[in-house]
Amino acid sequence: MRKKLVVIGAGMASGRMLEQLFETAPDAYDVTLFNAEPRGNYNRLMLSPVLSGEKTYDQIVTHDGGWYAAHGVDCRFGEPVVQIDRKARVVRSNKSAAEYDALVIATGSAPFIIPVAGRDLPGVVTYRDLEDTEAMIAAGIAGKDAVVIGGGLLGLEAAAGMAARGARVTVIHLMGHLMERQLDPAAGYLLERDLERRGIKVHCKGATKAILGHDRAEAVLLEDGTVYPADLVCMAVGIRPETRLAVDAHLEVERGIVVDDALRSSDPHIFALGECVEHRGQLFGLVAPLYDQAKVLAKTLLDQAAEFQPVQTATKLKVTGCDLFSAGDFAEGQGREDIVFRDPGRGIYKRLVLEGDRIIGVVMYGDTSDGSWFYGLMKDKADISDMRETLIFGPAYQGGTTPDPMAAVAALPPEAEICGCNGVCKGTITAAVQAGATTLDLVRARTKASGSCGTCTGLVQQVMALSLGGALVDAPAGMCKCSDHSHEDVRRLIRSLALKSIPAVMQELGWKSAGGCPSCRPALNFYLLAEWPLDYRDDRQSRFVNERNHANIQKDGTYSVVPRMWGGVTTPDELRAIADAADKYNVPMVKVTGGQRIDLLGVRKEDLPHIWADLNAAGLVSGHAYSKGLRTVKTCVGSEFCRFGTQDSTGLGIRLEKLLWGSWTPHKVKLGVSGCPRNCAEATCKDVGVICVDSGYQISVAGAAGMEVKETEALASTPSEDEAVQIITAFVQLYRENARYLDRPYKWVAKVGLDWVKAQIADVENRRALVERFELSQSVYRRDPWAELSTPTETPKWAPLADLTLEAAE
Repeated sequence: MRKKLVVIGAGMASGRMLEQLFETAPDAYDVTLFNAEPRGNYNRLMLSPVLSGEKTYDQIVTHDGGWYAAHGVDCRFGEPVVQIDRKARVVRSNKSAAEYDALVIATGSAPFIIPVAGRDLPGVVTYRDLEDTEAMIAAGIAGKDAVVIGGGLLGLEAAAGMAARGARVTVIHLMGHLMERQLDPAAGYLLERDLERRGIKVHCKGATKAILGHDRAEAVLLEDGTVYPADLVCMAVGIRPETRLAVDAHLEVERGIVVDDALRSSDPHIFALGECVEHRGQLFGLVAPLYDQAKVLAKTLLDQAAEFQPVQTATKLKVTGCDLFSAGDFAEGQGREDIVFRDPGRGIYKRLVLEGDRIIGVVMYGDTSDGSWFYGLMKDKADISDMRETLIFGPAYQGGTTPDPMAAVAALPPEAEICGCNGVCKGTITAAVQAGATTLDLVRARTKASGSCGTCTGLVQQVMALSLGGALVDAPAGMCKCSDHSHEDVRRLIRSLALKSIPAVMQELGWKSAGGCPSCRPALNFYLLAEWPLDYRDDRQSRFVNERNHANIQKDGTYSVVPRMWGGVTTPDELRAIADAADKYNVPMVKVTGGQRIDLLGVRKEDLPHIWADLNAAGLVSGHAYSKGLRTVKTCVGSEFCRFGTQDSTGLGIRLEKLLWGSWTPHKVKLGVSGCPRNCAEATCKDVGVICVDSGYQISVAGAAGMEVKETEALASTPSEDEAVQIITAFVQLYRENARYLDRPYKWVAKVGLDWVKAQIADVENRRALVERFELSQSVYRRDPWAELSTPTETPKWAPLADLTLEAAE
């Protein structure tokens, strides 16, 4: 008979332990898994993208129901364990019981709640699991005030996620600078500055005195008398090991459940791992040591000798746009020296802390590309005396050679850690490549490198390129599970085989699923539309729900309706029409957007055709706030009113918007036109930006200001407004014809190279041809969807899916 293994907790640590156990000895145990949450293992590192809206829960699931079923795991989700009977070797939940030969406690940690008045008010949440994340999302924080208490890793992730959803966020931190455990004051300052540039207010040296409010949280009061309004308060001040079950079972517990090197507790039949354990007086909160524990415990359960030996780990911050790396001890001390590099203009800071001829601490901000190399030197206690003068510049500058972009990777030893989350070293990746894993997906599947937070993906690809002689053979993966063809191959075959319908594509290219799926159908619809505008008819059933209903669905099932305002300019009549519609349809919120338009939020689905008709009758057309297409052209008042304006930026913006609106593109496209270099329209972080100068127009492209922040890159300059319009139109068409579906322009430009884009645009004949093809497409598709019927005129006969959600839309 197989032994009985009971696991309490379905988190990342126990999930990795079960993986290791099943891979080594799949028939060793009958496994019963209890979890207080009503679900299995998901990647908690990715909760912040779920909070921000970048990802959905389904996209961060690590082990789904099929995985557990395939391995015969008896899953008891939503059953919190209430008792461990050590004498009978029985675990009891609130619903059932299970006997065990071996028991693993993996209950993780619980958030610490500071004992202040008002902590129990509705509107006060913690940030630890999916329930916490969903509670913040459900609070409807867009346009509201949110206060995060705690400026550590969790607090800043929560702050960034809520800010991305439109909240006005304030972070209150007790210490003198953010993330004081991972950063020195200089790097903490840079982090604070970058967060405030993103609209997140930071208050350091702030001690919370009370949370104010009557029926729910309304404000946060600090000891110094400062009051911050708060519709939502998130406590993220720290975590404590969840040890209550172990205490009740009379196991040895100090700060955590005390375990030996084999992860065995004071009871020989009971083991523990994860954030709930204490090993040699140390607690663990980062994922890398937890995965090391998982490997050791899997061997222990199979009676194989293994010892958990914690190693020093590095920290990377996941807040978008903040590139940060720290490791080791960077506190001041006698006999220690610093090597510091600062570039204030670019926001780059690097500090190495030396003791003798060894690195004992690393702090990097703004440029962390050499972090793994420094970390390797620190872990190996390497003698750096011979490279002391150039050490701060990284491995590319050692030995007096010309800097080589791949030198840093080449200099890393095989045991150098590449993926901190999963503890994957360079040698493991190299071995996987040599064994035939020549794509990133294959390397990820075989080694798990870059499979968690994803911050090491670029470094993994560099190791692959080095292993393959500098030529990364990373063939694009199939566009979805329905096809082995990449997006690029599908586009080429649609063109070369003259495929002009979705059924034709699926038939000729051997689709595995007769009707496709929500990933491939919207992409195929766009590729066909872009390639054959005169022959292909847009398939409404292959669009996401927002594009089908010409409005953005909200969390409560209502919709957001956004009329277009050309260049951000409106009239009294248009404003009256919007006000009348808001009154007539009981719109709960009317909001000015960042793109200089007015958003009607909370419109019921059944009212959409009627509100469209009323707005349309007033001359207002769709703002396409829901579409993969032109969203907005943001302008300043330019030379018409502003004393600094050099050109008519408003007129140019309106001209561009009226030319480009209604064009379907691989992803949303936003433009900005500023009338002078003061850049009031924020043109340098748009997909396409124009800065008006005395000599004409400076056009730049491939910017971003959302989940990623990126400045535009110069494309062209011209003294002529007409030529500026032609260049921008050609760029948009080039993007339409070549980019992968759901790639924003900055991602596409990074793939094909800006030099290639410039060459295509600089060729006058080619530019004219691009403009002609764009105009041809617009002759078919530039129309106001609000003037059309809201239901399709024909239902496809080829197995349409009932609905396409927004999961892959953004």
